[in-house]
Order: sequence, then structure tokens, then C-alpha cells
Amino acid sequence: MVLEGIKVIAFDADDTLWVNEPYFRKAEADFCTLLKDYMNEEDCNTFLFEVEMKNLGLYGYGIKPFTLSLIEAALSISDSKIPNSVISELIEIGKEMLQKPIELLDDIEATLKSLSKKYRLVVATKGDLLDQERKLIRSGLEGYFHHIEVMSDKTPKQYQKLVNHLDIQPEEFLMIGNSLKSDILPVLEMGAHAFHIPFHTTWIHEHVEDEIKHPNFKELKIASEIDDFLS
Repeated sequence: MVLEGIKVIAFDADDTLWVNEPYFRKAEADFCTLLKDYMNEEDCNTFLFEVEMKNLGLYGYGIKPFTLSLIEAALSISDSKIPNSVISELIEIGKEMLQKPIELLDDIEATLKSLSKKYRLVVATKGDLLDQERKLIRSGLEGYFHHIEVMSDKTPKQYQKLVNHLDIQPEEFLMIGNSLKSDILPVLEMGAHAFHIPFHTTWIHEHVEDEIKHPNFKELKIASEIDDFLS
């Protein structure tokens, strides 16, 4: 089936345009190594995730909130006995993540170049505004996009707000992303279209167990397949 009437195609940023999630997994592993004298690795990962979930409504998504959660979890796990040197190391982990080189995913630039000739392209992502804008500039992809929208969370209401801003109807909107929970389900609920391109590493908070069966949904393997389903 080929989609007709699409006016705007939105792309998630992290792990859709460029690599991101493996850096968080590496940071979690480094964190648990630093805390190995206080807690085993499995319990450490579980506790850190619980702290992140507790803070999500207050801090939002991104590297800076993650770094604050690392520090809070370290203080809690060690009963505030963790040396200042370890706290400094955790801060450095966050700074290093913010300065990681941008590694584009396969075929993404060629795909954007092709699609931008026929559609308005936007970035629709979560996270810290400064960090996401900085990554987009460093990626070299900024020129392909008409607009960047950094959301506090990806809900049907937030997507509807974006669609209204773009002055289009939901059925004229297509979302591309790696997260079923954030990029796909809210968009389908709104009545728009969504293509899922899985990434090999997914944050547990974004996992969806149920199979998605919806006429507006497609599962792709790589970005270059997008054009095959558009008129």
C-alpha cells in the first residue's frame, strides 16, 4: 500500500537519525562499576532505573537529567559515603556523553535528501533543547528540516499540538521513529501515520510487548525503505 496525501514527515532524532542509546548503556555500566563496593551490578542497574523513573516527571528526558539521577543514585546506594572523586567521575560521564561525536545511521542522509525534495521534513524528539539542537547542527542534517520540535513527552496531545502548528491534518502527517511507545502508538492514536525502524538497543522504559496491528502502521528495516511506501 502506498500512502497518498502526506505533507509532513517527522523524524525522531536519537537512534533514528543518529546513534544515542548505546552511550547510555555504557554510562550505566560505568556507573555500576564505580559502585561495585556498595551493590552488585544487577541490583545497581535496577536501582538506577527506579531513580530515573522517579525523577522523570521532574527532570524530563536527556543526558543532564540522567546525570543528576546518577549522582542521586550513587549517594543513596552508598548512604552518602561515596567519595567526592566518584561524584566528579559521574559528572564527567555526563559531560562526555554531551560531547560524543555524531554517528549517523545507515542511509539516513541520502533518505532525507530525497524526501526533502517532495515533503516538509521536521524533527520531533524528546530530551534537552540545547543538546538536541546542538546534535542536529553537528550532524550536518539541519538543512533538510523545516522545523525542530523538542517535546517534554511524546503524547497524542503533544503530537496534535505539533500538527496544529504545522497547519495540517493528522492524516497528512507521517512519523518515523525507533520507539514504538513514543514515536508510533501516540501518533496512531491521533489518526496519523507512523513507520517504525527498530534500533538494536532500546531503553527498557520504551519497550512495548504487544504486536501493533493498525492500517496506518508499517515496520521497516532501514530508512531508505520509506520512499517505497510514498506516492
